[in-house]
Amino acid sequence: MVHGEKEKMKEKFNLIDEQGNIIGEETREKIHRKGLLHREIHVWLFNKKGEILFQRRGPNKDTFPNLLDASSGGHVDLDESYESAATRELDEELGIQTSFDNLIFLGTRRSKSHDPITNNTNNSFKKIYAYQFEGGIGDLKPEKGELTSLEFWSIEKLKHLTEADKKRFIQGLLSEEYLSLFDKIKPIIGERKK
Repeated sequence: MVHGEKEKMKEKFNLIDEQGNIIGEETREKIHRKGLLHREIHVWLFNKKGEILFQRRGPNKDTFPNLLDASSGGHVDLDESYESAATRELDEELGIQTSFDNLIFLGTRRSKSHDPITNNTNNSFKKIYAYQFEGGIGDLKPEKGELTSLEFWSIEKLKHLTEADKKRFIQGLLSEEYLSLFDKIKPIIGERKK
């Protein structure tokens, strides 16, 4: 593990109960090692073609290294709001500076997934947003060390992936629950084309 990753493991985040109430704080390392419930956000970028952007996680991530993940996502910092975390992560990970008013709320998701590679468990309550991106991949500024590449996938293709393709994504990321969230984006694309 590189020096920056060691420091990152010492970061602290709020712990929450099943109702989403903040009940304490703990280090990232212990949260993932013990599978403690915490807060996260996902922001899914979509374009006018009906494609969703995925990022490939860096090789030094403490959960699911080198797999495709949400366009932008991360932990909600200590005492930070979900809304602030969403716009902060967009800026940090992709260089997109926008106000929260430009995000579309898609829903919430409780998820718990174990990473057999790192033996860590991500147990989180996520608020999930969408953002219509008008540019191309070349217009984004990926955060060095956090992600290694960006890929657009059509919503329809995501529903018919081969087994080989499925292995490229974080386990559970393409569950029926997530695919139904992507379906909420389809009418938005139609509205925004006008």
